[in-house]
Amino acid sequence: MNTNIESLYSIASKPIRKIIGLMSGTSLDGLDIALCQISGSGIKTQVVVTHFETINYSEDVKLEIRAVFAKKTIDLQHLTLLNEWIGLLHAEQINYALQKWKINFEEVDIIASHGQTVMHIPQTLHGLNKFPNATLQIGDGDHIAVKTGIITISDFRQKHLAAGGEGAPLAVYGDYFLFGKKGEDRIMLNLGGIANFTYLAATMNETEVFVTDTGTGNTLIDAYVRLYFPDLAYDKDAQIAKKGTINQQLLTQLKSDPFFTISLPKTTGPELFNVEYVKRAILKSKTQKISIEDLLATLTRFSAETIAEAIQFRVKKSNLELSQFTIYVSGGGMHNPLLIKYLKALLPCLFKTTDEIGIAGDAKEAVLFAILANETLCGGAEEFKGINGIPSVSMGKISFPR
Repeated sequence: MNTNIESLYSIASKPIRKIIGLMSGTSLDGLDIALCQISGSGIKTQVVVTHFETINYSEDVKLEIRAVFAKKTIDLQHLTLLNEWIGLLHAEQINYALQKWKINFEEVDIIASHGQTVMHIPQTLHGLNKFPNATLQIGDGDHIAVKTGIITISDFRQKHLAAGGEGAPLAVYGDYFLFGKKGEDRIMLNLGGIANFTYLAATMNETEVFVTDTGTGNTLIDAYVRLYFPDLAYDKDAQIAKKGTINQQLLTQLKSDPFFTISLPKTTGPELFNVEYVKRAILKSKTQKISIEDLLATLTRFSAETIAEAIQFRVKKSNLELSQFTIYVSGGGMHNPLLIKYLKALLPCLFKTTDEIGIAGDAKEAVLFAILANETLCGGAEEFKGINGIPSVSMGKISFPR
């Protein structure tokens, strides 16, 4: 037997597996690295996060990614080079974190790498009947495996597409396995660049699990902060937006896009929600003289209303009351007090963060990819059975270090 296969078999047989989960989202902030101790699989999964680190991208790295990020027309050579370069960069960042944590690479069983999304185009967005749903994450897994010396599982979203999904959101698997709780109706709300939520019924019945993107989370807010304030990456504590007033004309126009009439579940990305999207809405609403403070306040309200309306629609469909639900928030937007204020005003739910149920909100997505890798090694296909557009599949491509 090939020694690499023997290693996989040995790892899958362990009672506890040490898996590093990696996540770099559409906000392009940097790489989240979570070292997890995982036992069990499926709804018996148990996770302890022993170490977590976010390593910020340098401005040079952000510029290189933005040259291809969510763009229809790009330099193909640059994209090809970036695939290898980002893989090597992520490997360097992992090695740095392990050194900082004083952990030898041989102590880690698996790396689970999400990669860096550069394009996400479900058919509802590209509109080409000849072509299927598609997504692309760069950061080659073989380069990570060779440079770290650790078996790497990567490119998770392709299997989701191949099995009939849209490649996102993938949080549903970890949300259901880790956070579903008998007797409590829960919404797991991730406020990343794009916002999404997982609906977890108190029955813990897998046929009731539901997941969808809602639209923009932080991506438009961050984009306009960078446009007007090049030295800032985001509106810290909503200091700028809190000085503004919501422009109702612009808000109405922002919400008029056909995306919001597509039935749930659905996915989207910065390919739709970008600076040009806002410029068109400003032009159509004749709000060209809007101040940056009012614009950021309006964009924050736009995120809040579209998130709330999607949650309200799903809960109403279940014939339950919103007041029965607890919303557990994670992602960068959990630190935006104005966004959270608007959400609390729109949704009469109990709001908590995932920190209160064992997983830091900033680490959650990286942990979820560690869980997906664990399922590839040890899981079964009994969960979901393709219900509600959630494929039951083992995801990811396996790269060996030698």
